[in-house]
Amino acid sequence: MAMKKPFAAFWALSCGLTLGVAFTLTTLAQTSAPATRPTTNKAPITPANLADLRLIQQRVEDVVKKSMPATVAVMAGSGQGSGVIVSKDGWVLTAGHVTSEANRDISLILADGRRVKARTYGINLGIDSGLIKITDKGDYPFVPLGTNKDMKAGQWVVALGHPGGYRKERPPVVRLGRVLMANSRMVGTDCTLIMGDSGGPLFDLDGNLIGIHSRIGAQATVNIHVPVDTYTQTWDRLANSETWGGGMLGLAGAPKVMMGVLTEEHERGAKVVSLIDNGPAAKAGLKPGDIILKLGESAVKGPDELLGLMGRYRAGETVKLIVDREGKTEEVSVKLAARPANMR
Repeated sequence: MAMKKPFAAFWALSCGLTLGVAFTLTTLAQTSAPATRPTTNKAPITPANLADLRLIQQRVEDVVKKSMPATVAVMAGSGQGSGVIVSKDGWVLTAGHVTSEANRDISLILADGRRVKARTYGINLGIDSGLIKITDKGDYPFVPLGTNKDMKAGQWVVALGHPGGYRKERPPVVRLGRVLMANSRMVGTDCTLIMGDSGGPLFDLDGNLIGIHSRIGAQATVNIHVPVDTYTQTWDRLANSETWGGGMLGLAGAPKVMMGVLTEEHERGAKVVSLIDNGPAAKAGLKPGDIILKLGESAVKGPDELLGLMGRYRAGETVKLIVDREGKTEEVSVKLAARPANMR
């Protein structure tokens, strides 16, 4: 019977059950502009035996022990979200739509229940990245920044956050999942996310921070995270309280309609990654792998361009898409639907 325990623990994690354990961690000094460290990806992508499962289980437990003290709840006015501390002096990464604007006084709740004062800094609206600084003096537990350059589909990842908002009796909730897709602007995983998780951290099995939760994707099994590299690449702008970029789902200015499709960058347009079951695009016959070239009479240069063009329309309107499907040009008519309130 003892042989079954690693399997049971492993699948409990993969189904997104709460790890109701609080941990403490002694941290090393770090500058306010965090350095990054590489991912080793030593854990097997597909466990072949009991030893592989034990290895993954141990790696997840190590990640949780080190990262939970740095995971915070963000209390910004009437809204709540999550965040993660990345420096000893209290710099915090979160999603842009969690803070919504720069130079706001807010509060954070640490994993041990302490409430601290903080201030919002810059926001990249096009990526959905945001920066916060704890203003109460002190040394804070923090996590190391990883990099996205070595990420690959199938890689195991660990997500933490406060789904449904902060609860005093519950530590940050842990979920295990895998990377489904990754590019310079987004990371897609099958880690379950709901409102309140936004801004929370995504880790590789080395315990490196590799992403920040942004929103639910085109279907519930695909969730979108901001790549950590976008924070390091724009750190100075964020730290200087700049706000820039176009609107994105979940942000002010985002379109109130949806097509029900998740796309990624492609040299010719926006490539369809997945679709909501029975959503507008699926009903219209759009397929994964299609490359959206035009919406109406306007060229689509990528996901951001597609999103911006959709802002011109209302729910119930039918739009014409020109797509490349396996080298052939097709026309698809999609009747847009209202964007659900929980699609963040």
